[in-house]
Amino acid sequence: MGWLEVKDQKDIKNMMDTFGWFHDSCLKELYMSTESYVNEELSMAVPSGLDTNVRILFQRQFRNPSAIELLFEGVTQFHILPSPENYDSIIYDASLLLHNDFFYWLDQGDWKPGDKTFDSTSWIAATRLKWRDASSWMGKENRYGVIEKTLNN
Repeated sequence: MGWLEVKDQKDIKNMMDTFGWFHDSCLKELYMSTESYVNEELSMAVPSGLDTNVRILFQRQFRNPSAIELLFEGVTQFHILPSPENYDSIIYDASLLLHNDFFYWLDQGDWKPGDKTFDSTSWIAATRLKWRDASSWMGKENRYGVIEKTLNN
């Protein structure tokens, strides 16, 4: 299945309904990238626009789909709050809003712009959002790369 672009409230509702409002899900992996780089001659390329993208893989305890991947493009801010030791990482519900031309995803249901919960929840804001079924990516295996013990291996 290819990427489905989220453009409006109808698309938001469709995606959230399809994934059960993230009930009994978890954030499995996150990958952030930018368009900035240093080439072989050590010159740096730094775009002037919003060039940060974040891909997030979520898995849940239900089928059809059992996993989805979200692609946030033009990310302006994000905050990931890991669960403390001896607490679970289960997402019970989430919010997805389009507000002032930005998509906001939070791992807390019923969030409204202006709520002061940004320090106590995981959230992301971006100018564009796409999603796709990733049900074939269930399980423990990392999909965004292998963690290496050292760079010299």
